[in-house]
Amino acid sequence: MDKVALVVGGGQTLGEFLSRGLAAEGYTVAVADLNESNARSVAEQICQQYGDNKAIGIAVDATHEASVCHMVQQVDERFGRVDLLVYNAGTATAAKIDQFPLDAWQLSINVNLTGYFLCAREVSKIMIREGRGGRIIQINSKSGKVGSKHNSGYSAAKFGGVGLTQSLALDLAEHQITVHSLMLGNLLKSPMFQSLIPQYAKKLGVAESEVEQIYIDKVPLKAGCDYQDVLNVLSFYASDRAAYCTGQSINITGGQVMF
Repeated sequence: MDKVALVVGGGQTLGEFLSRGLAAEGYTVAVADLNESNARSVAEQICQQYGDNKAIGIAVDATHEASVCHMVQQVDERFGRVDLLVYNAGTATAAKIDQFPLDAWQLSINVNLTGYFLCAREVSKIMIREGRGGRIIQINSKSGKVGSKHNSGYSAAKFGGVGLTQSLALDLAEHQITVHSLMLGNLLKSPMFQSLIPQYAKKLGVAESEVEQIYIDKVPLKAGCDYQDVLNVLSFYASDRAAYCTGQSINITGGQVMF
């Protein structure tokens, strides 16, 4: 059987791109998303392109333990294995600390950190049982390495993800399961970044039309992070070529972060 990838948050934008990219590389893909119709639509399109049974769409709320357990159970019952977990679920709210709502803080922790923990925990059980090793890869952010102004909830959760990744790597090394975080630069064309432009414009005191260029100018390579850039690095760390690497936080930032 082909290797099985589970992409959490795989039903739209970057997650959809990664789901399709992994299918193109030969993976059977379980597309999981809070929006079930999106997950099923992406899975159906993958099946149309690569053959029946090459993908399934699953509803999941990564912040709820029972939902995560049910998701992994469905993948296990259908395919009997998980070789790669990509945790791509994420959310962000921009606000200065003295105006940062507690519910926005808690949502960030729940989605960006607790969901990663729950999915990694449940998937690792399948990987350990099957004894084939595996890969767990979190889609993180440069905000997990450097603080982010007016993004305390997001940055705190992403910093936590780095620590969790290293701890998981230590826990799972004996099972030949490697764990990494991909530290993304600004996905300027993503819906998440676009939705934050009004808040960033207010923070910076500039017109909304100027925001993207300001963020581009911060990058030594003078470009935003592209979906393909993420897939390129993900593909390597998911492959056997990276079998001797674990616990790493890999920058995909165009040189904006170099440690």
